[in-house]
Amino acid sequence: MSHEVSPEPILQVGLGYMASKTLLTAVELDVFSRLAQGPCERGDLAGALGLHSRGAADFLDALVALGFLERTGTEYRNSPSADAFLDREKDTYVGGVLEMANSRLYPFWGSLTEALRTGKPQNEQKHGGDVYDAIYHDQAGLERFLNGMTGLSMGMARAIAEKFPWADYRTVLDVGGALGCVPVAVAQRHPHISGGVFELPRVRPVFDKYVTSFGLTDRIAFHGGDFFADDLPTADVIVLGQILHGWGLDEKRLLLKKAYDALPDGGAVLVYDAIIDDERRHNTFGLLASLNMLIESAAGFEYTAADGRSWMAEAGFGSTWVEPLMGGYSLLVGIKDRPGAG
Repeated sequence: MSHEVSPEPILQVGLGYMASKTLLTAVELDVFSRLAQGPCERGDLAGALGLHSRGAADFLDALVALGFLERTGTEYRNSPSADAFLDREKDTYVGGVLEMANSRLYPFWGSLTEALRTGKPQNEQKHGGDVYDAIYHDQAGLERFLNGMTGLSMGMARAIAEKFPWADYRTVLDVGGALGCVPVAVAQRHPHISGGVFELPRVRPVFDKYVTSFGLTDRIAFHGGDFFADDLPTADVIVLGQILHGWGLDEKRLLLKKAYDALPDGGAVLVYDAIIDDERRHNTFGLLASLNMLIESAAGFEYTAADGRSWMAEAGFGSTWVEPLMGGYSLLVGIKDRPGAG
């Protein structure tokens, strides 16, 4: 054979949990926020983080090898990407989702085999608990979850603010939008846009703090409610970001119909999830995210663009299209046609 096969790709995936947990632990220990204050010698950094001498050098140098830290001699500093996205004090911080992965998802994935054999969630529901009661049981847990969802959505929010033709619209409503990073990103880029978030009432204090930090309280409002029990407030554009994937087919169709009913003629629904390619061969992240829904929900799953467009058509949307956002996520757009259009 001119090209021998290698076990390296198999081992990289099979042992990938080592690199994952190293990063998750670094976020938990706040390594990157500490180094955002300036470079630090190994001994001082280990002391500040409360690390035992036996593992400190290997841990920090593993982060160097993984590309999250840089080192000169025994002095460490953040890599540019870690400094931008893993410092808690920056509004670009995406570590919230990694905090949630470390505290909840990482242990639950150890039961993937059971999930595949039973079709049942492996999170708090496995032992009779409620996932949202577990997440929202105290203010710290609530903020951790909301910050995690915001961190996961931040890149998509900026891409949506850039890609969608906002000049044609005036208002936006983010349904289940956590802290409101999508309307914030849109409002920052497009001064004519105002909007809001439709969320459970207990989210409001954290939402208020987030929106106030951007000076947008006069343009972005909070609407309390339950998107299954209540009608959606009206807006020119309704966003369903990382919402549909958490529910079964009937609920997916219901939410799209509720969005359609709340839109004016010519209005748009924007759906973003880890949408799987129609051939189900290429978007590895989307397929793994669907397995995460198996672990985390009773009936949720990711879906293909063709699936999403067909559900939109059933709800009444006339024209639909899909375009990539970033990192395995895509934006699915549906337009509510004006009377006589088409």
